[in-house]
Amino acid sequence: MFKSKSKSKDVKLDPNTTDTIIGTGSIFEGKIKSDAGIRVEGQITGDIDCEGDVTVGENGQVHSNIIARNIIIAGTVTGNVQARSKLSITSKGKLYGNIKSTTLSIEEGSIFEGNSQMENLTQSEAAKLEVAAAIAEPVAPVKGNAKQVEEEVTYKTW
Repeated sequence: MFKSKSKSKDVKLDPNTTDTIIGTGSIFEGKIKSDAGIRVEGQITGDIDCEGDVTVGENGQVHSNIIARNIIIAGTVTGNVQARSKLSITSKGKLYGNIKSTTLSIEEGSIFEGNSQMENLTQSEAAKLEVAAAIAEPVAPVKGNAKQVEEEVTYKTW
């Protein structure tokens, strides 16, 4: 009576795109896992696990732990955040929780209450390669002592 639908292939989304938006006035409770980016302008209670970037807009209120490639906080986050590459807290951003990241940017006027832990150099090199791939710029192999490598990583990611 009913025809069976063919099984759809697993589609991998581009982590450089935003495919999920929690808009102003929306309230979401539960865990979100996404292959692409997420933008939050509403309220979320629950963990966020994202292969792409997570942006918490100025109106966004997040009560969760966040794991993502890059995280931008312009709203309020209560929970621990782990950025595989860069974490940015804008001048209007508020973070009440711990940070784990390879690169950290906190603007004047923001609020951060918690502890921060910077990832080791090996993970920083991985972040450098990920950033370079995103902008389609070939990356030369890293050579030299640890200080030279650290300076090169800092120079290339900015």
